[in-house]
Amino acid sequence: MMSLIKMKELKGEINKKGVLMKTLVDHQNATVRNLILKIDQVIPPHEVPVDVFFYIISGKGSIQIGNTKMDVEEQDIVVCPPNTPMSVFADKGEELSFLNVKTPKLQ
Repeated sequence: MMSLIKMKELKGEINKKGVLMKTLVDHQNATVRNLILKIDQVIPPHEVPVDVFFYIISGKGSIQIGNTKMDVEEQDIVVCPPNTPMSVFADKGEELSFLNVKTPKLQ
């Protein structure tokens, strides 16, 4: 079944890490969320037992995977393997909006 998701029209919620989050897809094969960090906001290190990738929609910031921290900007993709510490930083003086895609869905 086809569906159209208009991210601009979705109301977000503040997640347990204090970040604005919009759930776009949530089914057994994948979870896709749009997270929006305010300037200087950080998602602290955490890990999950599934594959994750980040697609930067807008803004600039940093993503740390394991011991490697890299600067990111619009249209960058960062891949994180399962059970690897990851954190995200809006540390470049801009809001950072990105997709967080987990496959399969985190149980």
